[in-house]
Amino acid sequence: MVEATTQMQMSIFVLADTHNKLPQKIVDLARDADEIWHLGDVCAEIILDELRAIGPPVTIVRGNCDSNTEWPLVVDLKREGLRFRLQHIPPDVPPDAVDVVLHGHTHVPRNERRGGVLFLNPGCVTRPNQGSPASVAWLEIANGKIKWRLVDL
Repeated sequence: MVEATTQMQMSIFVLADTHNKLPQKIVDLARDADEIWHLGDVCAEIILDELRAIGPPVTIVRGNCDSNTEWPLVVDLKREGLRFRLQHIPPDVPPDAVDVVLHGHTHVPRNERRGGVLFLNPGCVTRPNQGSPASVAWLEIANGKIKWRLVDL
């Protein structure tokens, strides 16, 4: 588990399912982030390079459409005392020892508590599903509490 340096408040820009596209609006939005978390299906590695060029540290997990086997399938992080699991495909059963699961894959935003675990999905950048607009999200962490805010693209 990776622990970030302690801050009073963190703003994390969360996106998933870019599928070879990174609109300029995302680049502009992400500049103010402390970190960027990409939840898989980047597809073209140039997209990851463009995300890293924005400036904040980037954490990525591999999606089912990603071919780079060096990218991890699951990343566990700890921020402000909360335990986060990043993975592309959501687990069927809430994992033990995790407070929040962030995932992509469905192309549908999610904010749902199951078995004491909060499941969050920022939606999809390029091909939203089930009538959802294209979206990303901000995860704000302050004093051990989180605020999740979707941003329509």
